[in-house]
Amino acid sequence: MLKNIRRYLNTMGLNPKRFIYSIRGLPSFIKEYIVFKKYINSSFELRLYPILDDKYQQGGVASGHYFHQDLLVAQMIHKANPIRHVDIGSRVDGFIAHLAVFREVEIIDIREIESKTPNIKFLQANMIDMEEKLYESCESLSCLHALEHFGLGRYGDPVDVDGHLKGFENMYNILKPNGVLYFSVPIGYLRVEFNAHRVFSLEYLLQMFVSKFEIVSFSYVDDAGDLHKKVVLTEQNIKDNCGCDYGCGIFELRKK
Repeated sequence: MLKNIRRYLNTMGLNPKRFIYSIRGLPSFIKEYIVFKKYINSSFELRLYPILDDKYQQGGVASGHYFHQDLLVAQMIHKANPIRHVDIGSRVDGFIAHLAVFREVEIIDIREIESKTPNIKFLQANMIDMEEKLYESCESLSCLHALEHFGLGRYGDPVDVDGHLKGFENMYNILKPNGVLYFSVPIGYLRVEFNAHRVFSLEYLLQMFVSKFEIVSFSYVDDAGDLHKKVVLTEQNIKDNCGCDYGCGIFELRKK
């Protein structure tokens, strides 16, 4: 319950943890400002821009869904070195930035993306209703933490309860035979948290894959934000979703 309350507050732009840290940091900010003002060189104009919570945070975040999936899948694509790689809806300032370091990547998104980065090309398209000219157009495709949003209207897409199924069908259509799909979504008990995302059970995902793809590898990020690489999908793992309520399943899939 507490976790859900924090999530709802964050959605509305309210971060209780940051608020508490900011209150805690206010006295030291005032004290340090007085000292700094006393000794500052008169050539500098002094303005206030209070950042009150950073001293109580970690130096960086090296865990969680996006950190691990972006790094892991970028390493996979670097090793595979496909001729053409296309991405659908993944995070531009994370995963796409990783890829652009060492290769060209073409990205498809329902929203416009402005980029002057040489290694990034953009195509605006709706994956729920995709043009047939894109069918069997690439041998390497990625979609990281994006399919769960299809059809919920969050990003300006039309509301469609089967949007995730239609989008996944079109990912299959884009790939050439034997092409590879790098794919991730939230995993846990099957549900829709409207209009943020869907959470998929492993059993449901395997049914989505069965006629279209074979699983080359499976990794996941658990609820604590830690990565588990190349995990065997046992009956128990499938049944309890690897112990996740809101984890991240990362699949390397080959088109049948």
